[in-house]
Amino acid sequence: MNTDIENLFKDKVIGHPAGLFVIFFTEMWERFSFYGMKILLVLFLTAPFLSNNPGWEWSRENALALIGTYSSLLYLTPIIGGYVADKITGYKWAVIIGCFIMMLGHLSMVFETTASLYIGLALLIIGTGFFKPNMTSMISEMYKGKEAKKDGAYTIYYMGVNAGAFFGMMLCGYLAENIGWSYGFGLAGIFMLGGLIQFWLAKDLFGKVGERPSIIYEVELAQNINEESPKKHDTSSTSEKLNPFTSVDKVLIVLSSLCGVLYLFNDPMSKIGNINLLPFSIGGLDGSNATVLIGLVLFLFLIISRMLRYEAVLRDKIIAVSIFGIFTVFFFGAFEQSLGSMTLFARDYTARALSGNSALIFKIIDTTLTVVPLAIITWVLYLLFKKTYSKIPYSNIVLGITFVFLWCVVFYKINNEFSKETTEVGASWFGILNSFFIITLAPLFSKWWESKYNPSVAMKYGIGMVLLGLGFGILVFGTLGIPQGAKTASVSMIFLILAYLFHTMGELCISPVGLSYLSKLVPGRMIGFMFGIWYLAIAIGNKAAGSMGGMIDKITEEYSLSTFFLIFTLVPLSIGVISMLLNPILKKLMHGVR
Repeated sequence: MNTDIENLFKDKVIGHPAGLFVIFFTEMWERFSFYGMKILLVLFLTAPFLSNNPGWEWSRENALALIGTYSSLLYLTPIIGGYVADKITGYKWAVIIGCFIMMLGHLSMVFETTASLYIGLALLIIGTGFFKPNMTSMISEMYKGKEAKKDGAYTIYYMGVNAGAFFGMMLCGYLAENIGWSYGFGLAGIFMLGGLIQFWLAKDLFGKVGERPSIIYEVELAQNINEESPKKHDTSSTSEKLNPFTSVDKVLIVLSSLCGVLYLFNDPMSKIGNINLLPFSIGGLDGSNATVLIGLVLFLFLIISRMLRYEAVLRDKIIAVSIFGIFTVFFFGAFEQSLGSMTLFARDYTARALSGNSALIFKIIDTTLTVVPLAIITWVLYLLFKKTYSKIPYSNIVLGITFVFLWCVVFYKINNEFSKETTEVGASWFGILNSFFIITLAPLFSKWWESKYNPSVAMKYGIGMVLLGLGFGILVFGTLGIPQGAKTASVSMIFLILAYLFHTMGELCISPVGLSYLSKLVPGRMIGFMFGIWYLAIAIGNKAAGSMGGMIDKITEEYSLSTFFLIFTLVPLSIGVISMLLNPILKKLMHGVR
């Protein structure tokens, strides 16, 4: 076995190598910065210019058009970043490069100018491309030969993801809404810098794990009976032998990608800057919609034509993956309203002012939610410090300083809130509910999946979509009394809290399940390609979320806010029912894979 992997497993924290927790904290700070900034974006862009905390007063449609494009690109650049890491930099350096570029992006956004906003978003997109795919790749490489412990490692890793998102949205949101937007953006940048320095100083702990790739190729085992394993040192790809990319395939990839990118950039540019990159119309469709439709047709032709060239069993499995991919687009198109229209609903339509006993109860709950998880993570930091102080002392010192600063921000928040007689819950606070519910409910769903009552993947998708639709159904019920065209209202917070609860349960049925089944259904030689397709499905869903969320004003003015949320109720419910009805067919297409 690789001696570097053996060395990593000598110093253990909670049964796992200390290096995993270096990755845990790096990912935690990155997610802190990422989600802390992201939840502020829609609030900052749409906040009135003439107010105590002035924003840019963009229309909701324009703000969500930009956020939709930004969110979509965040899932496309990792396809390129993963390729660069595999071929050139290695995972470790890709992470460092990504952290540095993202830190510059957060710094740029502090200045609150038009140029700095766009530069900041561009840097965050590029940095995420380097960072996102390569942290998990490092974990995979660390656990070679120890696959039995890999599930536990990824569980710990995703706890870091959710802990970072939780504290980022809570604290960046609090400073931004109570002091000023620059403080929220700045706090995100400070912790991104801390994560970068901490990982940089700890990089030698990993030895050659995650270093630049070797020219020696490993043997890849065949994944189904109709494949042949490539020979060692064979630089030709098995996929090229079995189903080579033809010249037509490559042209279709380029053209469909070009159409998609043009649409992604043209949508916000035409709305915000009145700059139309596609000034034409086809058959009554404007250039933007016509381009995305052409791109979709070309892409579907590419996928279908490639499917038909595979042998029957593999073709069936890819068809199953493609159907789940379509369901994933619909899921994220609705689910990602959480950082868009649902955040706007929290700010403009939710009764957030509390007084008396209600304010006191909220302060106690909020303090408990903040302090208890942070105390647990600080204890993990202490265990890491004990195991690795002699090996990576400076990394631990930097990590310790960031935690001291984090505790200072937490104490400032708690002291400031308890000094007030009344409390106004921040609109960004509701964003933490998703991470909180994931952390508390994930063990229950994991037990369900491991029991004899574990449903098939189609049923999981169906249940997840139904739960998502029911969450929006709660918002439909809560907004029935809001008049047509109303810009503000005072709906009880309980409706939004319950909506997040149902949405999180839906996410636990779908989000972790999709990638798991993808890895089981497609052969190893196609994993990279199909993961790229999967990220593409999520990217389309994120852009659809921005486009549909941007219709909130138009639908509210013509019909009602309840009608807006009713759309997001009926569509997921319908997809959920379709998934359940297709269960027998999808089982056959999966050929026994569970």
